[in-house]
Amino acid sequence: MPLSEPHWTVILSREWDVLGPFPVYAREQHFLEPSFPIDVKTRVDLGATYPSAHADGGRVSWSKAQADKDSGILEVSFPDSVRWKALRDTEGWAALQHHSVLKTSLTVYPASGIPPPYLRIQLDGGSYFTIIAPNSTTKIPRWYSGNIYQMERALPRIVELPEAPFFDKPTTYDIFVSGDYEIRLFGDPRVQRDSEVPAQTIKLKVDFDNADSEQVVWEATKDVIPDVVSGWTFGDAIGIGLRARDGWWSVHDAQIAHHLKELAPTKFRLAPTQARILPLTIIQHNDLPHTFTSINVTLVLRRDDPGVNVQHRSADTMTLEISLPVTHLPMWGGPGNNSSSSNPVIKGSYFFGVQDSIPTNFLVIPPKLPGVGRTPILALHGAGVDIFTPAPLGSLWSQALPRQDRSWVMIPSGRTSWAIGLDWHGPSAEDAWMVLDAVSDILRHSKSGVWGENKWGIPSTAPNSKSQAIVMGHSNGGQGAWYISERFPDRVLGVIPASAYIKSQSYVPWTMSHSAHFADPFLEAILQTSLTPDDNDLFVGNLHGKDVLAIHGGNDENVPVWHSRELVGVFQNLLNGIDSNISRIEFLEFLDQPHWFPSVLNNEQVQLFIDQLLDRGELDTQPTTDPDAFTLTVAIPAESGSMRGWHVEKLLIPGRLGRVHVCVTQRESIAVRVDIKTTNILEFSVDPNSFDVLKQDSELWIDGGRMKLDVNISQIGKILYFKAIEPRIWKTILSSPTLANSSELMGPAPLVLVVPDPALHSESAPAGTLSHAMSVALRLSHDLLLYHQLDSEVIFDSEVNSALSRLGSMSALGKGNVVVVGNEAATGLQMALESSEVDFSVHNFIDRNAILAKVSVGPEGPDLQPGQGILFLHPHPTKSFAKMVLLQSTDTSGVGLERAARLFPIRTGVPVPDWIIIGADNGRGEGNIVATGIWDSEWNWNRAMSWSSTA
Repeated sequence: MPLSEPHWTVILSREWDVLGPFPVYAREQHFLEPSFPIDVKTRVDLGATYPSAHADGGRVSWSKAQADKDSGILEVSFPDSVRWKALRDTEGWAALQHHSVLKTSLTVYPASGIPPPYLRIQLDGGSYFTIIAPNSTTKIPRWYSGNIYQMERALPRIVELPEAPFFDKPTTYDIFVSGDYEIRLFGDPRVQRDSEVPAQTIKLKVDFDNADSEQVVWEATKDVIPDVVSGWTFGDAIGIGLRARDGWWSVHDAQIAHHLKELAPTKFRLAPTQARILPLTIIQHNDLPHTFTSINVTLVLRRDDPGVNVQHRSADTMTLEISLPVTHLPMWGGPGNNSSSSNPVIKGSYFFGVQDSIPTNFLVIPPKLPGVGRTPILALHGAGVDIFTPAPLGSLWSQALPRQDRSWVMIPSGRTSWAIGLDWHGPSAEDAWMVLDAVSDILRHSKSGVWGENKWGIPSTAPNSKSQAIVMGHSNGGQGAWYISERFPDRVLGVIPASAYIKSQSYVPWTMSHSAHFADPFLEAILQTSLTPDDNDLFVGNLHGKDVLAIHGGNDENVPVWHSRELVGVFQNLLNGIDSNISRIEFLEFLDQPHWFPSVLNNEQVQLFIDQLLDRGELDTQPTTDPDAFTLTVAIPAESGSMRGWHVEKLLIPGRLGRVHVCVTQRESIAVRVDIKTTNILEFSVDPNSFDVLKQDSELWIDGGRMKLDVNISQIGKILYFKAIEPRIWKTILSSPTLANSSELMGPAPLVLVVPDPALHSESAPAGTLSHAMSVALRLSHDLLLYHQLDSEVIFDSEVNSALSRLGSMSALGKGNVVVVGNEAATGLQMALESSEVDFSVHNFIDRNAILAKVSVGPEGPDLQPGQGILFLHPHPTKSFAKMVLLQSTDTSGVGLERAARLFPIRTGVPVPDWIIIGADNGRGEGNIVATGIWDSEWNWNRAMSWSSTA
């Protein structure tokens, strides 16, 4: 190819070298090096062999493979060296999960007189990739996560070449891919391809970012737009996908043309190569005519480099003209609409975050009849189900749901098509409940004269409570129905889980774990506590008093039918002898049906169950319908709701289960007696409005101690809080301003990623390149948008003071979770907090490092060594409901930071407690962990729930 091309070009080789397979449990690659068992910094010996229990003879070698010429798809399988059926006969699906390393090359060709732009890389089906420069032995590999789920509408990675290419001749780089076969993602090969051999399809696409395009580009696949129903938008949130090609850019102004008005966006800045969704609030005063086919937005953006006083020249200001297509829908209750064989489906929008941030789409199926309706239905989709395509009306999921006479059917996205990778836990569960609240607000506050102002509303709720729902779901959504119903029982009228699995560890066992051969059993126990919140079988007793209809196809090839049978059996076992007539649990098994069939949730049995639930919900107004005895089980209080008004605020020892057992006796006496027995509880509360017993004089016996309450307390209507001041000694407290531990991703606002200021720290990368900490921050930002549709803002540690000064206005720092990337950023943040006037104890921050020092260098822990990664939770400096996550390392090269970044909780099934130190990889996975543990209820050292390699 000639070297005088006007643009840089890149060619990806179709030839691949493949090493594997190596047995692992699902997602174990987060603890292993993605290139396990080789070191990509050294020359790769393609003639070497490596131990593997999968292969005949116990060793595997490199083999050759070729990507398809037209599609670029590479199929990775090992039909000759592994007897898969023999492994499966004894180990089941666990034997099919495996890891492999793939290697190919890309060659870049220079252009005349211009530097190379960033690469655009799209990896589908692979878990990680990295690019290695020729003859490079010192550069630390930067591992980028791939789109292993093959998510729709995914933006490509924007990647910097690890070292500058030649300007006078082609340069060839190696590219390595971690290929990890997961049954949950790729399915059973017998079903998927009528073969005993599991095969992974990987597609890698590489090109250069277009140097001729604007510095900020419109990424239309990320837009959020509500439908217009009879002239009125179903929601006031819109979002515009934007990506900075280079440099820092802020939105200076946004104008919507005609018919609609917008609220000015808050501070919104893009870091170099970062993609975000710009939130805008639309205000509508009149009907939109059918001729209104697009929302036209004019955006003015300005260069906004941190710490630089830019004199805004014309080159530093740009304008983007955006046209968002509008879909007009007729009124669903119009003539002939109710007789249609298909469900009418509306796409709505709301803001997932605070102060009108993180615009989010959802779907609804309206009821057939107007008026204030009955309890709505939340319908949770399965893994990989895109509810928005091919179009909401043609969505397979929306058309498989039973439309109701007077109940809305609400279809949340769960953030993405996989409710990813959270399995309807954390933010995806929060999304489900927020959609319920958003639809209620839209129906109540819309000025539509046809369907607004509560003409088609949702039943109102009691004080201190939120709307209830019937929760149904299929497959991963069925598991999600169990999950959110068990954690928020007071918000649930009944549950209809179909084709659900119990938990990920039961779906595909961890019997082939590589790490288990090297990890201390107590270390494994500590790690497993981070998965306890996902264990639906442990919390099913929280549904006592609720009706459940579990459904499963008897020939389910995806989720074995025993999962539903077992979970129903566990629930029935817990109900045995304790007011079992209060709960109705039924199991409906369609013997000849597979995993999915169109009538799984749309049949006579399901409709009858729904009707009975709705009737019972409207008739149950007497306190005697509550069971006299029940037990609330909680793993993470901050991610759990109440059960009959009882709520756990704090655990005595976080990491262990907490239980509150309530038993009502002497109902006919002057003062009702309520016996409460607690297990591992530090603080709990009860809402008299939800626990009817407290509407009369009562005696509470808490762990044997008597506490008298008169009826006046319940008449006040305030929540009562109790705290254990000593073992078995309780007192009432005014409230519980807790700093309870919760998921790192939970929070009502965009995450803030704090990175070191390159002008202040000597370890920063050379000018024109991204520092390692900045690279990690941008990778996390990409992952959060890809996997969760969560927004993030990148700031330098030198900007913290100005961000803190904006706490009352538009800074996200004071509203959401903070991720501090790099040791220098942590130091800079601490200095800023010391000099600020916020109510924050810097002593606490120092103590956190002292605790890590105690773990690491004291008599109970190993010496810190270069290359170790550190990840830990910390209280937020200003808000009790938010957290900080610190990614640190014991070196300045970036090795430890890379290890810490791979443990950031992007997906479920990766066991990471509150804090963890992980050492150099010796092919031992979790066996490389140096120390780990869970903070106590006050965020201090917790000896009982901590482990160190030399303790």
